[in-house]
Amino acid sequence: MSPGVIKISIIGVYLAALVFLGLFSSRLGRGTSKDYLLASHSIGPFLLLMSLFGTTMTGFALVGSTGEAFAEGVGVYAMLASSSGIIHSLCFFVLGVKLWSWGKKYGYTTQIGFFRDRLDSDKIGIVLFPILVGLVVPYLLVGIISAGKAIEGATRGDFPALTETGSIPPWLTELVICVVVLVYVFFGGMRGTAWANAFQTIVFMVLGVVAFYLIATGLAAKSVESGRAHEHRGNERVVRTDPPTGLMDSLQIVSQEIPRSRRVRAAVGVEDQIETVEAPAKFRTRERMDPWLFLTYMLIPFSVGMFPHLFQHWLTAKNANAFKLPVVAHPVFILIVWIPCVLIGVWATTGLIDIPPPIASDPNKVLGFMVKSLSGDVLGGFLLAGILAAIMSSLDSQFLCIGTMFTKDIVVHYAGEDRFSDRQVVMISRGFIVAVVAATFLLSLTTIAQTRVFQLGIWCFSGFSSLFPLALLSIYWRGLTKWGAYAGVLTAASVWFWLFSASEFGAIENWSVDLTLFGSTIHTMPVASMFLASTIATIVVSAVTPKPSAASINKFFPAKSTS
Repeated sequence: MSPGVIKISIIGVYLAALVFLGLFSSRLGRGTSKDYLLASHSIGPFLLLMSLFGTTMTGFALVGSTGEAFAEGVGVYAMLASSSGIIHSLCFFVLGVKLWSWGKKYGYTTQIGFFRDRLDSDKIGIVLFPILVGLVVPYLLVGIISAGKAIEGATRGDFPALTETGSIPPWLTELVICVVVLVYVFFGGMRGTAWANAFQTIVFMVLGVVAFYLIATGLAAKSVESGRAHEHRGNERVVRTDPPTGLMDSLQIVSQEIPRSRRVRAAVGVEDQIETVEAPAKFRTRERMDPWLFLTYMLIPFSVGMFPHLFQHWLTAKNANAFKLPVVAHPVFILIVWIPCVLIGVWATTGLIDIPPPIASDPNKVLGFMVKSLSGDVLGGFLLAGILAAIMSSLDSQFLCIGTMFTKDIVVHYAGEDRFSDRQVVMISRGFIVAVVAATFLLSLTTIAQTRVFQLGIWCFSGFSSLFPLALLSIYWRGLTKWGAYAGVLTAASVWFWLFSASEFGAIENWSVDLTLFGSTIHTMPVASMFLASTIATIVVSAVTPKPSAASINKFFPAKSTS
């Protein structure tokens, strides 16, 4: 078989295994809407950890971070991943456990159901639903576009009959991914999604470590062969001739190449590739990081506090103790995934691998191309399956979540709880999931697919982060009112859209909000303006508007006994 056929065959077997897993898990379900949407609150610590981590680690984390590190430098890790590990676990502990306890006690299935009850407002769902769906769709696009670009870069030259570059066209990969995820979500529901997430998380973490090892050792060997590797013998720096002896030795060799990449490219006269391959290294080293950008970047990870699909996963926990393992292990898992991806992106700038201009001009393809260049056909197929595993482990939860919100918060709530049977509720949810999958696939065929995955993800997460104050205040401030919530949500959505349009809908990369304070200009991430505006609007309006009824407040903040 040709190299391309070998890779696609391996990926095909993997996707078939996922479909089987979804169909098999559906046979273990109880046939109720509660089981389909929440797995009957039966998920234990390990499965909860795998599903939470798999849900948060998307194409943004793998394909996006590699491409961004290739374009902007290793500082990308410090800007986002280092804070995400801590803040995600903080959100699991501060928000997740409390919301799980209320969800199990009062029977919540979605965020909107909780906010409707907490704020004593029947219409909050009409405001929140379109905003949450509007933010989830770009999140879905991040995953689908990542899959198409990764496979396109990894199969370059393998299928000359399909495209000019010999790659599998992105639309074909995106279609297959959508269909596979749709099948196991359609039949397996939350139970199938949790199982699939656990399986896929294990796959992409193991194969990610393998890919990192292969790429590091492969690049180190190329550095030695080219005569660019050096070592110190006493006070003398000499050219190294012996091959790398292991991973740590390889890391040392390849890391020496990073600062030299710009000079090497200039020396060989590849002037037409310098600007394309190496974008201005705005974040490449610590001294080049803008301190205010760095500080305000830390607000983005708070987005997990308002991810509707994460809220739904929290509700599946068997008990409060199930959160202990995710809180402790999640930061370690982020480190295991992000560090290899960021380093692979930076290593792609060293010149040890010739990056063709079509790949260099689209950083979304860098990870796939590096895997193809530094692994064999069989192993390359497994590594590509690992990339797809990371991407699909978030798509499934998001598809299911949107279907759940539409069914429970719009159709069933406003049509009447007794109007539909349990079976009809499941079918309505499945029908809306099909519609969302189709709409997302069609959107992936538009020009938005040319946007850098990382940049699109940042805008999406910024929107969710701007809603985080609502989640936090609803749990810990009895003074929150429905009018304050309306003000905060609408302010967040308005500021997000205003800034997003000012950035030409994400087309302007690394766009920032510039403020003048005391004669000095500071650069902040757009999320800071959204977060601050939403918080102020929520608190100020809540302070001057009528509070929820005493019964509603006592339901969530019972008076402490004085005896």
